[in-house]
Amino acid sequence: MGEVWQTKFGPRRVRHDPPTVGEALVAASGLTDDVQQQIEIAASLMGLPVEQVRTEAMKMRAGRKTVDMVATRGRSGMARAVIVERKITRSRHIGKF
Repeated sequence: MGEVWQTKFGPRRVRHDPPTVGEALVAASGLTDDVQQQIEIAASLMGLPVEQVRTEAMKMRAGRKTVDMVATRGRSGMARAVIVERKITRSRHIGKF
């Protein structure tokens, strides 16, 4: 599990969770805007084949919400940020087919 050491309150363990492919893709998105380069960076960070990371990236891109940030000027002249989220809704058919 992890390293164990003794404290005055008893034994303590450190939990070690390795990073996920999704976390590596988010880290790579901060480095570049090109999706292909993000996939290559994430693959090198995780030590995985590029194809495996590409399939995970396509799953993430299919399920994400789009968020737009718009800066507007208020009455006092200060810039205010407005966040607009667009949620994709699924239509469900109720009844018999």
